[in-house]
Amino acid sequence: MTAFNVVKFQIKPGAEAQFLDAHRGGRANWPGLKRGTIIRTGERSYCLIGEWADEAALAAARGPMTATLDTFRATLVDFGGGLGVTDAMSGPAVLDLPD
Repeated sequence: MTAFNVVKFQIKPGAEAQFLDAHRGGRANWPGLKRGTIIRTGERSYCLIGEWADEAALAAARGPMTATLDTFRATLVDFGGGLGVTDAMSGPAVLDLPD
């Protein structure tokens, strides 16, 4: 069953181009990723939404995703409260819209 992950980022002032560039040119071509999109959700606030073949593919890509994150980690604001620099969640699709 298809799985999705959503990762929220808050970018430091002046670092938005570096954040976006870290995902361009195949740098975010993680094994098993069917489709990925970054959306702007506010001032210096972004979410990455990834679609995966299944939860196993998503789990297998965690290492490569972390390696990509390490290339732009310095551009991110720490959310505090133990979250660190990302607020991530994932799970299997349960309903396709419209249905």
